[in-house]
Amino acid sequence: MKAVHFGAGNIGRGFVGLLLHEGGYELVFSDVAAPLVDAINGVSEYTVHEVGEGGERQQAGGVGRSPIESRDTVVTGFRAINSATHPDEVIEQIAGANVVTTAVGPTVLKFVAPHIVAGLALRDPSSPPLQVMACENAINATDVLRDEIVALAGVAWDALAGRAVFANTAVDRIVPAQPEGGGVDVTVEPFYEWAIERPPFGEDPPNIPGAHFVDDLAPYIERKLFTVNTGHAATAYFGAVAGIETISGALSDAGIANRVGAALEETSALLVAKHGLDPADLATYRATILRRFRNPALPDTVWRVGRQPLRKLSRHERFVGPAAEAAERGLSVDALVAAMGAALAFDDSEDAESVDLQRMLRDRDAASVTASVTGLEHDHPLFPRIEAIVAARQAELA
Repeated sequence: MKAVHFGAGNIGRGFVGLLLHEGGYELVFSDVAAPLVDAINGVSEYTVHEVGEGGERQQAGGVGRSPIESRDTVVTGFRAINSATHPDEVIEQIAGANVVTTAVGPTVLKFVAPHIVAGLALRDPSSPPLQVMACENAINATDVLRDEIVALAGVAWDALAGRAVFANTAVDRIVPAQPEGGGVDVTVEPFYEWAIERPPFGEDPPNIPGAHFVDDLAPYIERKLFTVNTGHAATAYFGAVAGIETISGALSDAGIANRVGAALEETSALLVAKHGLDPADLATYRATILRRFRNPALPDTVWRVGRQPLRKLSRHERFVGPAAEAAERGLSVDALVAAMGAALAFDDSEDAESVDLQRMLRDRDAASVTASVTGLEHDHPLFPRIEAIVAARQAELA
């Protein structure tokens, strides 16, 4: 069995690639970073180090969690291809693969799509369909990738459609910036979750130990995005405002911990109202998430986690997404709005989106910035709340 994985970075090697390896797949990493590709091809194995206290590997539905001890896992049977300089090699591997996965970021999926289209065109029509999963921090990322593929294929898609199946996924594992000198080894937390849509695969799901297959993925995607991603980013933005450098350090501040916890209580209230999730289970899940963020063995910085604030403040992302739905239902959004206010103050000269956001705040009126950044209509119940915090940030910059 063979898996082609786009994105040979820390998530690709330390999470998706690791589980594919444990499923018995030969791994082919595809990346455009030449030094990384060379480094991977320069070794015959790499080690995934799980660090921190115990950890939990979460089972289907958030129940049946089993504690594990930290461990090292050696990954073998892999190679890497530079898709920028050797696209034909990547296409050839896709044509003969069983699985294609990605961990490249949602905005990069459009650059992956041409390789998959070309690989499908070369694929033996009698072989089992290619199983495609985009493992991104975004809702229904595989659908986004599939739409790009269909658009590129055009009229040829009718002939190619039967050669691939597409399944959305929800993935969760904290992989911080790596220590210097670690080579291609990866340090991660022990906890992970990989939920995958079952129906697209019929009776032939991919063999991925540790993943769980579900009939309805939406609750898993939104529980993760609106708890892990919302909480992580909120911690980063509140921490940056307070002048604290690390995520664990930010949560050691009781005031910040309370504000993050309040934001997650609001997203949990939405998940209960929308999906009927159990409030007690969600309370346990929130506590687990915050404990993971406090892991001192994963010294993540507020600057790394907070980068790309424009994306994180966009319409269907971790703040505006749940806050908009909560506001439409008449639920509280005070803590989420406060977190968005902290995001507006995120000022990092090394992050292009942060620079763009601060420029917009200086150059445009509050209503224009609110509409442009959040994608909300002016008559949406959340719009005036965000317009007010935009105006407040602009007053600070004046």
